[in-house]
Amino acid sequence: MEGVWRKAKKALVGGLCVQLPAVAGDREDGASERRASDAVSLDSTAAAHVSAPNTPAATATAMATADASGPSALRRSKSGGKSSKRMCAICFESMKPGHGQALFTAECSHMFHFHCISSNVKHGNHVCPVCRAKWKEIPFNRSLSSIVPRGRGGLNVNQARLPQQDAYMALLRPVPNRQREPPVLLASEPIDFNDDEPLQKMESVKIGSSRTVEMKTYPEFSAIPQSSQDDFAVLIHLKAPYANPEQVTGRLVNATSNGYPTSRAAVDLVTVLDVSGSMAGTKLALLKRAMGFVIQHLGPSDRLSVIAFSSTARRLFHLRRMSHSGRQQALQAVNSLGASGGTNIADALKKAAKVIEDRSYQNPVCSIILLSDGQDTYNIPSNITGTQPDYRSLVPSSILNHTFRLVPVHAFGFGVDHDSDALHSIAEASGGTFSFIEDEGVIQDAFAQCIGGLLSVVVQNMQLIVECVHPGVHLRSIKSGSYLSKVAANGRNGSIDVGHLYADEERDFLLSVSLPQCREQTTLLKVACAYKDSLTSEFFKIQGDEVKILRPKSPTSEPVCMEVDRERNRVRAADAIEAARVAAERGALSDAVTILDDCRRILSESFASRSGDRLCTALDAELREMQERMANRQRYEASGRAYLLSGLSSHSWQRATARGDSTDSATLVYSYQTPSMVQMLQRSQNHCPSPQGPSQVQQPRILLAKPQPR
Repeated sequence: MEGVWRKAKKALVGGLCVQLPAVAGDREDGASERRASDAVSLDSTAAAHVSAPNTPAATATAMATADASGPSALRRSKSGGKSSKRMCAICFESMKPGHGQALFTAECSHMFHFHCISSNVKHGNHVCPVCRAKWKEIPFNRSLSSIVPRGRGGLNVNQARLPQQDAYMALLRPVPNRQREPPVLLASEPIDFNDDEPLQKMESVKIGSSRTVEMKTYPEFSAIPQSSQDDFAVLIHLKAPYANPEQVTGRLVNATSNGYPTSRAAVDLVTVLDVSGSMAGTKLALLKRAMGFVIQHLGPSDRLSVIAFSSTARRLFHLRRMSHSGRQQALQAVNSLGASGGTNIADALKKAAKVIEDRSYQNPVCSIILLSDGQDTYNIPSNITGTQPDYRSLVPSSILNHTFRLVPVHAFGFGVDHDSDALHSIAEASGGTFSFIEDEGVIQDAFAQCIGGLLSVVVQNMQLIVECVHPGVHLRSIKSGSYLSKVAANGRNGSIDVGHLYADEERDFLLSVSLPQCREQTTLLKVACAYKDSLTSEFFKIQGDEVKILRPKSPTSEPVCMEVDRERNRVRAADAIEAARVAAERGALSDAVTILDDCRRILSESFASRSGDRLCTALDAELREMQERMANRQRYEASGRAYLLSGLSSHSWQRATARGDSTDSATLVYSYQTPSMVQMLQRSQNHCPSPQGPSQVQQPRILLAKPQPR
């Protein structure tokens, strides 16, 4: 045994490493350290770490790394005291659990800072820097092993993707020693959530032309006979400006160069994540990966807070900026999540609303993302015949009371067991969208599409005003979907609360007006909109052209306006989907299928469809898919209801939602997607391998992108 200790001493002096044999009585760290100190008459050259590895036979491992500076390293280590025994052999900094830094314990039992060792791995080093042992598992391999097929070689990693995966290493690696105690970020919550981090200072310099909304109007016909008409259609088309650097340049003060675009409004985002027992395993791993993508794509001026809920809800960390340190701590907090307990959505939303209400500072844009795979068993009674659950009671009053729905809740139903009625109701009440993630593997794509929109908000608090010009013209109705609209009692004016728009996003609203008998050109309406620029906080008012039509004596053979007919078909399909859902909920699936079939027939006979309009083709494919999901009660309960509700959400808000469907992609036109959403989706699909493997990358079905009006 004496010869072994002599070898250990020589190894330490030479900057090598040996495995010290276990000796009776060495089960405690202190005893191991004393023996190592007795055997070697000097402190470690750069770091000496003796610990009990996570094996039943607690074998002590000695670690030493020689510094090239020789004697100076010895002097530094002697002055280090006890802290030198818990020092990272790569950066020579202290390693203390619970101090905001992730630690990685290798299979050879040596420990390093996670960011240090992940940097080594990223550059192709797959051996221990201390003992040179070749690793079979590298930092982010363990969690991926449950969702990525193992390769035939020793390492279960696509090495070619290592540089792109750097952001996910800290997220996907299980917590060292599998500890369940919450880290520092999960300390007891304060009474008030006014501990949010101050905003990043930002200077906006306006150059070039002003960013304005494009507004157009389309009458159903440009000329109609002189007789009166009770239902004449007029389409109002809006298109938000594109947020490009040539229009507005935002310069962050004292910000590090990280490639994030600054010519956009900063976001306060609260994510509300279901971590109930049903989320255990692959679901939770996929959720963590998706949250990692969100965290890495928020800029240093954006702020994030995470609420995790099961039977109760807790705030993982305060609303903080996603600077480099903020992202690292957010990743650590999300990685610490475990799954257990029930599902209490109301408590989670209440806590999320409190984070928003109590904040001391406010970014221009604010939103909540809610994900759940189950049903709220604490606040919604079940199996009560003849009663309709009050799902709106799950939404805090502070969110419901906003005129322009300033804090939308974008809800995601995960898997086939979630409560789609509840999540859809929450989204509708708050001004958000409901997405159905049928295929669990596309959760990251669904999140990517959502934040692609949230990070591109260019218009806020928009209101559309309609006034009748000719004294005989009256406004009868406004088809605005879920947007709040009003028509004056005398029918002379109306309004639509549009709220916020993403860059390049479009909205169409169909008006019905009554026309008087007239022998000359009739001026029907004048349209205006007012809104706030989300980046500059400037208020704009845009006046549109007056809507005029000719009044010839005899009828003309002019075809109906394509834009008006296209929008009428979209509204007709949305109404049919709602009617079919009502029929299905009362148990009349055959009636529901008939309603959709009748709508498909009417669409096929429309002028737009006969002209080869792609939107009509997409609507028909969508309705056919819904019919198939209503084939029987079992299929409707499993996926049909959620599929219909996500489609209704998409059409009512004219905004993209994710749906895992089986519609033939060759006939499906992706809908309401903006360039920012598409770009973020591409980043998601290129950034991280699919759980099914590289050859099976999937994309959420996004409904119906309407062709741009003429």
